Amino acid sequence: MAAELSTSINIKEPRWDQSTFIGRAKHFFTVTDPRNILLTNEQLTHAHKVITDYREGVVSPGLTEDELWRAKYIFDSAFHPDTGEKMILIGRMSAQVPMNMTITGCMMTFYKSTPAVLFWQWINQSFNAIVNYTNRSGDAPITVNQLGTAYVSATTGAVATALGLNALSKHVSPLIGRFVPFAAVAAANCINIPLMRQRELQHGIPITDENDNRLGESTKAAQQAISQVVVSRILMASPGMAIPPFLMNHLEKKAFLKRFPWMSAPIQVSLVGFCLVFATPLCCALFPQKSSMSVSRLEPELQEKIRANHPGVERVYFNKGL
Repeated sequence: MAAELSTSINIKEPRWDQSTFIGRAKHFFTVTDPRNILLTNEQLTHAHKVITDYREGVVSPGLTEDELWRAKYIFDSAFHPDTGEKMILIGRMSAQVPMNMTITGCMMTFYKSTPAVLFWQWINQSFNAIVNYTNRSGDAPITVNQLGTAYVSATTGAVATALGLNALSKHVSPLIGRFVPFAAVAAANCINIPLMRQRELQHGIPITDENDNRLGESTKAAQQAISQVVVSRILMASPGMAIPPFLMNHLEKKAFLKRFPWMSAPIQVSLVGFCLVFATPLCCALFPQKSSMSVSRLEPELQEKIRANHPGVERVYFNKGL
């Protein structure tokens, strides 16, 4: 008989070394795998049971280490790391590539008319709002009023930015005009993410020591976390919104697209999708999911509390969100 799997494997942390970019990239290629959105409720429930049991020291009969890690990544793909709740399907990171390739491709195809810009930017910011809420940091509940206010503010600001940039694009060359959706998305991310996560900026996010002992909530940690997410999201959108415009500008001069203009949208969506398959995990990997900062950079009152109750702690850790 095969020996029973050890219960000493640390599944609180990713399988690969998160202190290196390569380790984080391997982790996020698994987390953002679009195939995860096809998992059934039965598969999610099974993974949840395997991980919950393992954390309590119970090993499912015949479980191998590879099966344990597979269960962990299925579990992580669908359940929030702080609240433990099952996440909204389209808000999960595994839905990023199929959702973003469709929305971004359409934004870049139908960018010339104001109604089209308005519709697709609204769709994009509504989707971003769901993603930002789903992948927030911390376990504090958000009221319906707070969520509604944040959604309306974020979406209105982002759409207004897009319309303003689209108006300016009428005075530039057609090629530069193709980059307006990217500029709008970049500006919108700077609005949407902080607004959808404004509760974190107001009240802070949980911080822990290296052993996951909770030390309090910090707004300084929230500022660092949200800044890192904004940078990652903008860079994540860059290849899919910067490379296809050049290719489409070239292809639309060719006989094929002149003969079959309806192929422009699916080709653009496919190009964006190809870029996002790589850009999504690689840009998520730019910063560790479990971020850290020196105690000296925290709020003064929180520094005093930590130094009084935990004198040996020099760095604190927190989930930055995605």
